[in-house]
Amino acid sequence: MTGISTAWSAVGGAPALLPRVSTVVREGALHARLPVRELARACVGACALAAAELGAQRAGLAEVPEVRLDDGAIATAFVSERHLLVDGRAPVDFAPLSRFWRTADGWVRTHANYPHHRARLLAALGVPQEDPAAVAAALAERSAHEIEESVYAAGGLAVALRTPEEWAAHTQAAAVARRPLVERERLDTARARVLPPLDGTPLLPAAGVRVLDLTRVIAGPVATRTLALLGAEVLRLDPPRLPELADQHADTGFGKRSATLDLAADRRVFEELLATADVVVTGYRPGALDRLGLSARELAERRPGLVVAQLSAWGAYGPWRERRGFDSLVQVATGIAAIEGATTDAAAERPGALPAQALDHGTGYLLAAAVLRALTERQEQGYGRCVRLSLARTARWLTNGIRPGPEGDLTYDAPDAWLGEQDSALGRLRYARSPVSFAGGPVDWARPPGVWGAEPARWA
Repeated sequence: MTGISTAWSAVGGAPALLPRVSTVVREGALHARLPVRELARACVGACALAAAELGAQRAGLAEVPEVRLDDGAIATAFVSERHLLVDGRAPVDFAPLSRFWRTADGWVRTHANYPHHRARLLAALGVPQEDPAAVAAALAERSAHEIEESVYAAGGLAVALRTPEEWAAHTQAAAVARRPLVERERLDTARARVLPPLDGTPLLPAAGVRVLDLTRVIAGPVATRTLALLGAEVLRLDPPRLPELADQHADTGFGKRSATLDLAADRRVFEELLATADVVVTGYRPGALDRLGLSARELAERRPGLVVAQLSAWGAYGPWRERRGFDSLVQVATGIAAIEGATTDAAAERPGALPAQALDHGTGYLLAAAVLRALTERQEQGYGRCVRLSLARTARWLTNGIRPGPEGDLTYDAPDAWLGEQDSALGRLRYARSPVSFAGGPVDWARPPGVWGAEPARWA
């Protein structure tokens, strides 16, 4: 199967709709040893086709609108954080302590963009302050796997570099391999509300859909940013004491409203929001929200017909199910960094990285596709649904399931063609436009991001 057919099948799409998709192939887009371009195209394609299908159903169209994928638009969107400018200022992607480090027997990669993760990393290493030289010295004295375990035990993030063969032998990799790319299940026996018919232009497949966004960082916010593009009312809720990184919020906050809410202390507010929600998207570690009575089944019991979308780094199974994780760390654990850094010069060998945080972005678009397909199925059959995805499962697909496609006659050398600019409460923004495109659909978000957490926790 091709990448797009695999992704479309994973979200439950009918093969008969695949001919509605065409692609503008561009040489040089997301160039890597692994078939990143094909993964990106497949995830965006499944999302756009799912949007077109839902839009056709709700608008009563005789056929699903045509989907046109452009490698240029997709490649630009997959590095949207690098194209972002806020009043002409470029954001900082990674903090000084988020990087590869030499160890006594190999390499580790740490993630310390958030202050609390940085503090826990330093505490685990016995380094009193943010001093890269002191961190390097502490790491150089210890083995990579010892560092991984001790930093995780302290609540920080550090992952040892593994080859593909080493990861394949790991118990977590075995657990990941047994799961489908997208897990899908029906949640309840109550009939769900039917979304009203659509008319007018542009065609907004998710118009009238209310989405509670309980995600952070990139993958989850990319999914909900895409649902907002397609007309959904998206309300992002964050813990008051854990602010999102400002530039990350600016990049992924398009189309949404942003509020803070303590899910443990302000349950009445959350339950009022849940009572009229159509979709809840979560991106916290598996089990973290279950302890608050917010598992998929508990949510569906209180809101019959709900679509619950769950995202995690390592999957909701296996020994690493409760571990924190980010795209860069999943690349290191699953052998991707070893593949991308491979060289014939052993003396110069060091880990590499994909040309984009493709696990995050790809999983984000695939998550949005799964939500849209769940809404289509709900329209036809009723009942709530749950979909689950993980970065580690997407990584397995990239390393074991996608074949490189042919190069095209066009080249990818002018990303400005897929950038937009507009004023916002954050300043003048330059940003990557969405690559999700179909005939008659939206071309940009209806609103720019606002100030993080500044809006009330209620539906508009």
